[in-house]
Amino acid sequence: MKLVPFLAALALTTSLLHAEPVALFDGKSFAGWEGDTKTTWRIENGEIVAGDVTKQQPRNEFLATVKRYENFELRLKIKLTGTEGFVNAGVQFRTERIPNHHEVSGFQADFGAGYDGALYDESRRTKMLAKPDKETLAKASKPGEWNDYRIRVEGDRIQLWLNGVQTVDYTETDPKIAKTGIIALQIHGNAKSEVRYKDITIEELPAK
Repeated sequence: MKLVPFLAALALTTSLLHAEPVALFDGKSFAGWEGDTKTTWRIENGEIVAGDVTKQQPRNEFLATVKRYENFELRLKIKLTGTEGFVNAGVQFRTERIPNHHEVSGFQADFGAGYDGALYDESRRTKMLAKPDKETLAKASKPGEWNDYRIRVEGDRIQLWLNGVQTVDYTETDPKIAKTGIIALQIHGNAKSEVRYKDITIEELPAK
């Protein structure tokens, strides 16, 4: 019978097209990541942490993956607290390190009061590309608590969900914008704030 080999081949093809989600952070080390792990980024209780609510964060800092990604679904939990200044953070993707600089350039799934669930273009076009309306934001945002962030990137389409509520469905129309890059976690400067990230997983998707 030829049915069994056919089903085996079909299963193999399906597994190649849809990779299983894998952890990007092992909960105990910065393996697979690079950034200022001496003074900015630390690990506490299986979480990636930066900042202090009693001290001013001097500038933006980013902890970035060594590996580059194109099409994927990224899931993580984020918690942000602060007492003063622009209390903000976010997740970069399809991003590049700016040579000889602390900044990065690329898409950001933004996070912070008024910016939760929004899509920003960091240090490139330097503008908000899409954001949820007030009603959607009120449903999605959980200030000061752990928030579930889901980022899905396929070809020109970028979708964001915060706590299960879709906040952005954006299509990139500029063919010059890169479709691959690093993923990076941010803490924003000029604030007394602390950000925590955990349960970071990624599922790589087939090319579009």
